[in-house]
Amino acid sequence: MLNNNLFRALPATKSHDQDNTDPDEEEPTLEPAWPHLQIVYEFLLRYVCANDTDAKIAKKYVDQSFVVRLLELFDSEDPRERDYLKTILHRIYGKFMVHRPFVRKAINNVFYRFVFETEHHNGIAELLEILGSIINGFALPLKDEHKSFLHKALMPLHKPKCVGLYHQQLAYCVTQFVDKEPSLAEPVLGQLLKFWPLTNSQKEVLFLGELEEILEMTQATEFAKIMVPLFKQVAKCLNSSHFQVAERSLFLWNNEYIVSLVAQHRQVILPVVFNALESNARSHWNPAVHGLTSNVKKVFQDMDMNLWRECEAHYQQEEAKQRSLREQRQKQWQQIERKAAQRSAAMQR
Repeated sequence: MLNNNLFRALPATKSHDQDNTDPDEEEPTLEPAWPHLQIVYEFLLRYVCANDTDAKIAKKYVDQSFVVRLLELFDSEDPRERDYLKTILHRIYGKFMVHRPFVRKAINNVFYRFVFETEHHNGIAELLEILGSIINGFALPLKDEHKSFLHKALMPLHKPKCVGLYHQQLAYCVTQFVDKEPSLAEPVLGQLLKFWPLTNSQKEVLFLGELEEILEMTQATEFAKIMVPLFKQVAKCLNSSHFQVAERSLFLWNNEYIVSLVAQHRQVILPVVFNALESNARSHWNPAVHGLTSNVKKVFQDMDMNLWRECEAHYQQEEAKQRSLREQRQKQWQQIERKAAQRSAAMQR
């Protein structure tokens, strides 16, 4: 009965045919047969949740094929259906222990197909919600299988353009891993930098928020391994002409724990971000960014005024050198123009 009523081919959706659709602007396509489907889903949910359901007997019917076909339905556009599926799959994972490795593997395959083939799926957020609860229950120390899942399945989910649709759930899953095993902070931050967007400002703001969450759980030893490439990227964000990106990167210095990490390694970090801070203070178009930049400069000055003066002197030297190079280049071009004019005049005679 369940197979005949639930498992069906889902209709093609607009989001699968168009690259630039905005789900916030479009109403989801609701399933016309939902009044009927809801009864079937409610029956399945109550059956799975019932205390007198014997998992040993039920696993003959709720088998791997059943789980795979259930996962296929997560691509439904109807949020009501996806909500039922989320609850049911989570209950199946909890009750049928024999299926747990297969469920994780099957969800992996959905993510692989989404990231590397289609970049279209309606149920990624719901699957990540299930995984957030599953990851929370992982025993310590984490198995290699679980770490592999983090690096090969979860982190690549930062790549698609539509990451904003499920980023909150994704960030929660990633921070759960780092919270359980702090040594994962360095490889996770490295992968986050690998997938850092170049031209998508909205994604950059999301990534900066996730970066702050991960740094809050990062120990000083792990921070030291990744701080140089990390703050090189932060420096680029500080100089972003998009004010929200620049603003969000400056907000990192409002976090006391991150400031304490920076203070421990200020000799390395300040030279990396100094040019970006000076450039912002002199020429950024947004007044709010100017104010936040002044606050961050004051934080560094309070940390180590002598180091700040050293960086300032080095910055002025580099600026004078660049000015000298520009003047020299301009003189060379003027000489070339004079010679070209003289040659042109000689040829006309």
